Amino acid sequence: MTQNAFEGRTVAITGAAGGIGSALARAFGRRGARLALLDLPGPDLESLASSLAEAGREAIAVACDVTSDAACRDAIGSVVGRFGGIDVLVNNAGISHLGRFAETDVEVLRRVMEVNFFGAVRCTKAALASIVERRGSVVVLSSVAGFAPLAGRCGYSASKHALHGLFDSLRVELRAQGAHVLVVCPSFVDTGIGARALGPDGGAPRIARTTTGKPASPDDVARAIVRATEQRRRMLVLSSVGRISWWLTRLVPSVYDRLMERTLLRDEAP
Repeated sequence: MTQNAFEGRTVAITGAAGGIGSALARAFGRRGARLALLDLPGPDLESLASSLAEAGREAIAVACDVTSDAACRDAIGSVVGRFGGIDVLVNNAGISHLGRFAETDVEVLRRVMEVNFFGAVRCTKAALASIVERRGSVVVLSSVAGFAPLAGRCGYSASKHALHGLFDSLRVELRAQGAHVLVVCPSFVDTGIGARALGPDGGAPRIARTTTGKPASPDDVARAIVRATEQRRRMLVLSSVGRISWWLTRLVPSVYDRLMERTLLRDEAP
């Protein structure tokens, strides 16, 4: 990878104030990108923009609630107005939940879909014309849960599976126009998303979130995503846990199901 592979290009990142989002901003910034940081308004977003500016990066903070059609259109419009267009859109905003399907309110599942799936849909729709014009990239943060079951987080898994269906199909539609779609599938990342997960009724979770393997650092994940974007890869499965899960679910899915069942029982243990 060249040091300034994204020099002068505009990279918009949703969920920018979070662990992976801020790491992505730093990683793309080191490659010379101009940065549009999209997230709910708050001190973390402003602090990130300020720290990047102090490091010599061109960065703007843009308030955006990805569950609102109008907010996504306005945010993307502001980025295009400021920088003239968007070369890379990273759909990173996301939330999770913890709880068995039978105990989880439908509104909790709907909320997860609104953020994880429709948030990516809204921002991509708003930015697509500019990305196509610039033969740029749409990057989508999915998960191992996007191709494998995740017991105790059915809604989260559903939202990530939906991302694969839509964006793998969009990749085909955009191929002739020279635009690129990358779907990223991390395993567990040290971001604190589990601590902010919704419980079955939308409040705090009633069970603990356990992990398999050592969680990756956001900076390592971000560097891998930047490389994969430059290489215009189709899919990026991160970690040995992710790669093992990919093959287990295809070759011996019943074994994977049993592992998931054991993990769920462990999560629920008092």
